[in-house]
Amino acid sequence: MSTISQVLFHTRGEFLRRMIAIALPITLQSIMFSSRGLVDVLMLGQLGEAEIAAVGVAARATFVTTIMLVGVTTGGALLTAQYWGAADRQGVKESTALTWQVSMIFAVFTVAIFVLFPSEIMALTTESQEVNQLGSQYLVITAVTMFAVACVASMSVGLRSMHKPGISTFFSGIGIVSNIFLNWVLIFGKLGFPAMGIKGAAIATVLSGAIEVATLFGYIYAKNHLLAFGAKDLKAVIQWKRVVRFLKLSLPTTFNFLAWAGGLFAYHAIMGQSGVQGLAALSVMSPVESIALALLIGMSNAAAVLVGNQIGAKNYEAVYYQAIGMTILSLIVGIVVALILYLCQGLVLDAFSALTDETRALAEKFMVILCFGIILRSIPMMVIVGVLRAGGDVKFCLYQDLIAQWLIGIPLAAFAAIGLGWEPEWVFLLFLTEEVIKWGGSLYRMKTQRWMKNLIEN
Repeated sequence: MSTISQVLFHTRGEFLRRMIAIALPITLQSIMFSSRGLVDVLMLGQLGEAEIAAVGVAARATFVTTIMLVGVTTGGALLTAQYWGAADRQGVKESTALTWQVSMIFAVFTVAIFVLFPSEIMALTTESQEVNQLGSQYLVITAVTMFAVACVASMSVGLRSMHKPGISTFFSGIGIVSNIFLNWVLIFGKLGFPAMGIKGAAIATVLSGAIEVATLFGYIYAKNHLLAFGAKDLKAVIQWKRVVRFLKLSLPTTFNFLAWAGGLFAYHAIMGQSGVQGLAALSVMSPVESIALALLIGMSNAAAVLVGNQIGAKNYEAVYYQAIGMTILSLIVGIVVALILYLCQGLVLDAFSALTDETRALAEKFMVILCFGIILRSIPMMVIVGVLRAGGDVKFCLYQDLIAQWLIGIPLAAFAAIGLGWEPEWVFLLFLTEEVIKWGGSLYRMKTQRWMKNLIEN
């Protein structure tokens, strides 16, 4: 059979239905996660550009640590997916318990950093004292939400491995609805509460995170779900061999995620050199980009679950052709999403009413570049997240990201912005350089098939 015939044979029917069933809830959850930042930006955007810039920078800082915590849980995601594929239910439960323990330890450190050094973090991207003060206030209050992130992320990886992502998505919905309501009450001073502005947005974020955790874990334990681990399970997984195996998978990915997210923060700092207008325009792009990429994120995470299941079941030939099929599908979806965003860009930017005419014009240029970037990101996102990393090839993903982003992308953008004084839109275009590098490296690595690693064999 030809390669095309093999791809069609292994991806049609049941496989495609399972992928869609897993991808859609994850997509919705990604949109909800991104909407938290978007809701803050939209509501605070009615107050002024300083508030938009402040919450944009602060949200990017919390995004960096959130990505780090998600990276920590990736080790658990890889293991639980393969345990489920091998029909080892106890392995799924204990792996989820270990994921929760490790992620909570990492959360302690992130909370401490935000509480102790908020002003220093803000100063990395802006020289505006007003933006620094507003953002620092936001960071200190929202720091504790990192515990909520750790709890939800660790439970989500277990649910996804079992092809039940809809459960965590439902409770994410509860979190975002409560966030919108509490934002309305606390930012603008409704129902007898004082108008607190950016401080109100921060408090709303904390309370909605607590509500999401309480309802999700309440459901899991009330239903006596497989993932309802207890003290016995937490104690059972504290074995040196298991912890080392977990960390060997998690630490490279955690550092990978941290370096990648830190790179996004560096891009913010580079754009900050162009002034508040460039920073405000980029702050508008960040949540819009996250929502636009949600379907691609959902697909790549669904692919990761299915790849892990297949490797756990030792179906190596099938998983290779499925990887090719999912990559092609990701590119097609990326093109469609980019076209929709391009056609709707006016409606999207109209939502940010506080933007000045100059900033609005700059944001329109950014939007066109963003549409191109979505297409460009569709291939690396699927291959790296859904195939290579899911197959256990975590070190290659780390090295490729470090080279593409920190050795090529960031220095090039920094030189253009600071050394050459390029306009913000051209600097923003250079942010996509790393994606071009990843296209070649990721596709070549996938073709070699050296990424298929069975992680649960003794």
